[in-house]
Order: sequence, then C-alpha cells, then structure tokens
Amino acid sequence: MQLYDELVWRGLIKEVSDPEVEKKLNTESVNFYIGTDPTGDSLHIGHLSSFLICNRLKNAGHNPYILIGGGTGLIGDPKPDAERPMITKEEVLHNCEGLTKQIKEIFGFEVVNNYDWLMDINFIDYLRDYGKHFPLGYMLNKDIVKRRMEEGITYTEFSYMLMQAVDFLYLYENKNITFQVAGQDQWGNITAGIELIRKKIGKRAYGLTMPLLLRKDGTKFGKTASGTSVWLSKDRTPVYDFYQFFYNTDDDVVIDYLKRFTFLSKEEIDSIEEEHLKHPEQRLASKTLAYEITKFVHGEDEADLAKKTSEEIFTSGVASNMPSIEITKNAEYHILDLLVDSELVASKSEARRLIEQGGISLDSNKITDVNYLVKDMDEVIIQKGKKTYLKVIFK
Repeated sequence: MQLYDELVWRGLIKEVSDPEVEKKLNTESVNFYIGTDPTGDSLHIGHLSSFLICNRLKNAGHNPYILIGGGTGLIGDPKPDAERPMITKEEVLHNCEGLTKQIKEIFGFEVVNNYDWLMDINFIDYLRDYGKHFPLGYMLNKDIVKRRMEEGITYTEFSYMLMQAVDFLYLYENKNITFQVAGQDQWGNITAGIELIRKKIGKRAYGLTMPLLLRKDGTKFGKTASGTSVWLSKDRTPVYDFYQFFYNTDDDVVIDYLKRFTFLSKEEIDSIEEEHLKHPEQRLASKTLAYEITKFVHGEDEADLAKKTSEEIFTSGVASNMPSIEITKNAEYHILDLLVDSELVASKSEARRLIEQGGISLDSNKITDVNYLVKDMDEVIIQKGKKTYLKVIFK
C-alpha cells in the first residue's frame, strides 16, 4: 500500500490543497511542518493524535518540523465561539521551553519557534508586505471567521490567519518547507499560507488536513470522563492512568483508534478486528491500543508495568503498584469529599450520581449512602465503575 492510500485507510486525510499532493507524498521527499501554540507546558493526547502523522511521513522518507507558536501564541487562534484569553509573555516562554523539551524527547524532530521571525516585523512592513495580499472578502469567507461574525471577532484574532501565512512563507524560503499538515480546523490558515507564497514569490506550496478526533458522544477528544486532560507528561498523568484511558476506549471506535494511533500494519489490525468481533469480552483491541500507545510515549518498560498492573487489578482487585494518592488524615471523611479530593470525580454532584447508580466501592464494599463517612482508616482502595481503582493513603 502506498503512503497516500495508507493515510486514507487510517482516516488521516480530510482535505488536500492540490491533486499533486498524492503524487508528492508517494514519490518525492518533502520538507513539511505541523504547528501548535504553547497554551500549556506539556503536550496532551490531542497533540499526539496530530503529531503521529509526522512519524508516518518520516518513515516514508519525508522530513518533519514541528513549529511552536511563540509568536502566534501571544495572539491566540480564534475559537469557534469566543476570544481566547491572552497569556503573558513569561507564560508563553515557559510553555515553549516545556513543549520543545518534550517534543525532542518523544518525537526527536527539529523544533522551530515562530517568535524568532515574527518578533522582527514592524507594523508598517506587516501591512505593506503581507496585508496587501489578502482581500477582505477572502478573509471574511474563511469558515472560522464566518462562524464568529455574529458574536464578534477582534482585529487581533482576525490577524491570526495572516501571521500563520507568514510562518509558511518564512519556512518555505528558509527551510525549503513546501508542505503543511494540520487538523481540519486549520484549513483556512493553511490555504492562506499557500496563497501568500503564490502571490509573494510565485511558488507552489501544498497542504493537507486531518479529521478532528472526537469521542463517541461527539465531544472533544483528549479528556477523561471527569473532564481532566490526558497529558503526555507522566508527572501530570501517571503512566497507569494514561494506559487506562486508552484501555477504556469504546468498542465501536477502538479499531479506528488502532489505525490512527499505532504503527501496526493493516494485516495486523485486520486480524485484531476479526478477533475483537468474535470475542469482544477479551478486549484484545483495547489492550493492544493501550499498550502500543503507552510504549510509544513512555517506553516499553513503562508499558509492560502498566499492562501488568492493569491485569493484576482486574484479576484480584489489588496490585503492588496500584495508582495511589496521599490525603491528609481526618477523624472522619465524608464520601463525597473523599471522591473529589482523590480526584476521581470533578464535583460532588458527579460523586453523588455515581454512588446513587452503584458505581463506587470501598475495599470491595459497594457504597449506597451518599452521606457515608470513612472513619479511622490508614488506607482504602476506591473502585469507580468496573475499571478504575485508586489506593488512598491517609497521612
């Protein structure tokens, strides 16, 4: 299977800018980039779902760059429904440093920061050299702009498209990067860059977008049921929790996730799918998905340990290295407070709902009283639902 056909099979192509894209990916070696703004100091699994295409293209002979938007991050990509809050230059610098370190450790790709070239452009040059190439009607016709017109969009946000177009032009001229890859919500920004390159230097550039990855219920991918982001940093999301997030993938999307997140071949995934359909109770697909992704991000040893812990917990309810948290010891602990403080739920209302539905157990004893008090205990194992276990140690 040629590269382009494989990307289609894996569900990784939404739109392409030019019919030549297929030929270039299959027969040439291109320099390409994918970008992210530094809104945090760690990557999360939303980044992972996008950045993995870099590995696929690199394995096929292409040359990846990852752009961190130290400049555009000070402005903020327009959200569909509201303006992003501004973050300080100090926060942006801190986040850039954290992301650069993580990208190099996990992916090993060259990282560029658009602050390095955007900082030198003065306002008059910006208008003369770039603004004159973008008719107002062209910009207003972009999907993200049209969606914001009723609520209102500031000139700052409106300018983001031009800034990203400048990025593509700069990288084309200085890194011979002729190709941009991004999520489908960046289509307007990609095509703006292609248009600027054509008008400014008379060259052709190319781009493709990937479908946004959504959960089964249509909500944004990358968060736990309680709304907590799943980070690639094990200091933020323990490796076991990372493993469990993917282990708990719904059956009707797990094969799609295997295609998108792993480097298993079509033959291997087809075989797993066949076995999954015959014996869904064995959860082969979700086990494979969780292990392969954990191995890629955290290494084989950590993946082996997470897999072993998961198997021990689901076999006996305990494991020597079960995830744990320390909480200040009180004479008695209200069950709702305990569930919130242990970060198993986001709110007392969620805790109350779980208890009423029979979804909480302490030391294998189901809790049905929302006013239950935990008294005189040094530690307790909390089970949430069928698959989530946590040892709470009272200090």
